[in-house]
Amino acid sequence: TSRARCAARPAPGSKAEPMAEQSTQATTLLAVNGTLMRGLELNPNLLAVGATYVRDDETDACYRIWSIGDRHPAMIRTPGAGTRVALELWAVPLAGLASILSNEPPGLAIGKVVLRDGSIVLGVLGEPFLCEGEREITAHGGWRAYTAAQQSGSAA
Repeated sequence: TSRARCAARPAPGSKAEPMAEQSTQATTLLAVNGTLMRGLELNPNLLAVGATYVRDDETDACYRIWSIGDRHPAMIRTPGAGTRVALELWAVPLAGLASILSNEPPGLAIGKVVLRDGSIVLGVLGEPFLCEGEREITAHGGWRAYTAAQQSGSAA
């Protein structure tokens, strides 16, 4: 019995593990700040690729965010004044990233996002052209806060 308990097993993602298993288990953190968040319109796109919710978090205080036609947000890192933007972190299978990106609205992309603790993860960002002429919602600190203010009639 002690022999069975001590049987060596390769660690997930190790080179000793068969490649087919590695590719199905490899994940990366993805920061989402809009309609991919839990309970919102595009969240099923994350769930369809086997992504799992990790935690709520915030960006470092160097981002601005816009409402794109009140359908979804676009977040951009700025060299000047910005704020911490509320977001969710998800563990996403690497094989699912392309599917998620291809189902995002035009003008959104996956890039690197700096979190409040200084760590860097992949995240959904907006291309600058997308924000031209749109409502900046940075003062709300995130998409959920903005949509809540809209529903209560105080979204300025």
